[in-house]
Amino acid sequence: RVMASGRRSRDSKRQVIVFILCVYVCQSGAETLRYSLPEEMERDSFVADIANDLGVAPSQLAARKARVDGRQHFRLERGTGRLVVAERLDREELCGQAGTCTLPFELLLANPLQIFRVEVAVEDINDHSPVFLEERVTFKILESSDPGLRFPLEGARDLDVGTNSVQAYSIAPENEYFSVSFGSRSKGKKYVELVLEKPLDREKQAEVGFSLIAVDGGSPPRSGTTQIHIIVLDVNDNAPVFTQKIYSGQILENAPEGSVVLSVVATDRDVGVNGDISYHFSQDGQTNSAFMIDPTSGEIKLTKPLDFEAAQNHEFSVQAMDGGGLFAVCRVLVEVLDVNDNAPELVVSSFINPLLENALPGTVVALFTVRDRDAGANGKISCSLEDQLSFSLRPAFKNYYELVTMSALDREETEQYIVTVTAADSGSPPLTTTQTFTVDISDVNDNAPVFNQTSYTMYVRENNVPTMLIGAVSAMDADVGPNAKVTYSLAPAHPTERPTCSCISVNSENGHVFVLRPLDYEQVRQIEVLVSASDAGSPPLSANITVRLVIIDENDNTPLVLYPSQESSPPSSELVPMSAEAGYLITKVVAVDADSGQNSWLSYHLLRATDPGLFAVGAQSGEVRLKRPATERDAVKQKLVVLVRDNGKPPLSATAALSALLLNDFSEVRLPHSSLATEDEGGSLTTYLIISLVFVSLLFIVATVAFVAHKVCKRKELKGGHVVYGASNWQSSLADAATAGTLPHACCYEVSLTTGSGNSEFKFLKPILPSLPPQHCAMGGGTHNEQDLPHGPVTMEEMAPDNPGMLSAEQFNSL
Repeated sequence: RVMASGRRSRDSKRQVIVFILCVYVCQSGAETLRYSLPEEMERDSFVADIANDLGVAPSQLAARKARVDGRQHFRLERGTGRLVVAERLDREELCGQAGTCTLPFELLLANPLQIFRVEVAVEDINDHSPVFLEERVTFKILESSDPGLRFPLEGARDLDVGTNSVQAYSIAPENEYFSVSFGSRSKGKKYVELVLEKPLDREKQAEVGFSLIAVDGGSPPRSGTTQIHIIVLDVNDNAPVFTQKIYSGQILENAPEGSVVLSVVATDRDVGVNGDISYHFSQDGQTNSAFMIDPTSGEIKLTKPLDFEAAQNHEFSVQAMDGGGLFAVCRVLVEVLDVNDNAPELVVSSFINPLLENALPGTVVALFTVRDRDAGANGKISCSLEDQLSFSLRPAFKNYYELVTMSALDREETEQYIVTVTAADSGSPPLTTTQTFTVDISDVNDNAPVFNQTSYTMYVRENNVPTMLIGAVSAMDADVGPNAKVTYSLAPAHPTERPTCSCISVNSENGHVFVLRPLDYEQVRQIEVLVSASDAGSPPLSANITVRLVIIDENDNTPLVLYPSQESSPPSSELVPMSAEAGYLITKVVAVDADSGQNSWLSYHLLRATDPGLFAVGAQSGEVRLKRPATERDAVKQKLVVLVRDNGKPPLSATAALSALLLNDFSEVRLPHSSLATEDEGGSLTTYLIISLVFVSLLFIVATVAFVAHKVCKRKELKGGHVVYGASNWQSSLADAATAGTLPHACCYEVSLTTGSGNSEFKFLKPILPSLPPQHCAMGGGTHNEQDLPHGPVTMEEMAPDNPGMLSAEQFNSL
């Protein structure tokens, strides 16, 4: 009936209870809201006005996507900003016998991200009645028991806490023999004892029965009842006595099942059945399922493994009862010793990835915390890195660590770092936990482009077509992305200058080099430009390289005849004595070619002649010589055309026209050169015949007189007679050629005639005009080859070293 009455009062209380809400905004932690509410509230019951407490309009909660992150016991109404109960809360189910029951969770707001910690305390209501584990408890008490003897009882259990738990015990109906004592021992442990108020008399009353009522402090109060049955025994004067009131023991949490924790010992002065002692756990409201006691020996053993992290101490009572029903009670305290059975835990709070390669040493890459559920040395944690020189660990505060850079990073050397952090405790053996951080290094523009060559030399033939591709430059950049995109351009030699060459262009994308207009080898031999390669970084980096363009000569210049001059009309005539033998040097054709190399190698050929069989032309020297001795049948005036051809492909050529006079006596050279040159071929024969008749007549008169003298003096007279022919004309033509820049030096010829030799020799003397400097290309490309033009006096010994009988310059001057 009492229990039924308690249930009715509880139902009545649920109907009239008014939901009470207390809002506590504590300043102990930033952004923490604290509320409380009673348990067993209906779903969607109001808890708090979050919007009002945060000072935020309900519309902003919806806009900022407010949500509850944590246990799903509560729900946030975004439209109203109210925090309501998501489900019925049972404090006993959530927190058990804990004195306080707090449900923490986080309230998240986005844009910007804000986190508020919310704690809701669930307050207990008196919704449980005290309950005894046994409906009937029987005691056997000797009739000789003295008043004041106490008998431990198992207290009633009430799932409620605080004032709603058991507050008092009473006996009904009241009797004169027993009373109940209720109180707390050390460490708040409550006890209930039945106290003997007066001696029992088995002869008057063999059994005593009554109810023990436990009442809690709720409003209205609830109660529970158990029946007490007292059996009065015959005289057993001595009850068991423990050797000590409190037994203490220690055991490792990893001790195996069946391990002996300790032994309790009790003695009884009685003998026989009254002295036989058995040990039992006393039912004091605490379940000791982890332990068992041997009834005979009193050894307390483990029945299942212990967990230091769950409970560090165990306390319970042991009852020693003799055969006559007397017993004694002692307290047993068991301390659980920690072993290193929990590895450290590592929780990452922040991690920066990727990391710029120009990050300064000491940059924080990651922030993490470590913890260990073990205690003492087993819970002391140290962190370390495995084989890593670029990063290190730095303690931050409490159990937080920072992963920081130790040195400058280089993405081109290492693109990614695998950093392994090891957290180890100080247990024996130690337990470890590893956390791997994969740090990607992002690129910055710290590498300039690098050309694949130290310099470039490109070749192009002159007279090229416009926009001709002649080669390419290439540069690589060790960076990636835009920092590695290379563009090419022409750069001035100095930053303040502009590129001076307009004939070369570089493709900015692929580095192809083009010649924009035709080039002339005779004007410029080579061109040097500076090409710049720049990346697309910010700021951009660049590198320069020299590109040398070499122009290759083509055979585009015909040979130029310097001597005999082709500008005079008619051309000058060379004097050839009729007595000249085969191989006699008549003249030398001198020509040059503006090209170089093989294109400037000249060869000479007799193209036409009045008598082709009379003359021969040196293919390499250009010397015109008699091929055979002249005869009277040969025409006096011989016309020749010499072909000058270079060695190019195809070859180019020029012609040199010259004439030769076959004379018996060089006195005829005193005749005006113009009259000889202007006679036509038909009239000259008649004139020669008349002159011949006159000479023959005169010679016949003086022949006899001069015959002897002629024989003696002929050689001396011929040696004493020399002719410098055409000196003025020759010097003027050479001067004109030197002025035009065709020949570098002006020269004159000396003609020496001898009777012993049928040959005539030429000898180049020292230059009449000073040497002209070599002409350079307007762009500094180069000069004509030195082998093309003479740079000093050339003697006939060099031109015809095998020709004997030549007069030296000293002999000529003495004459």
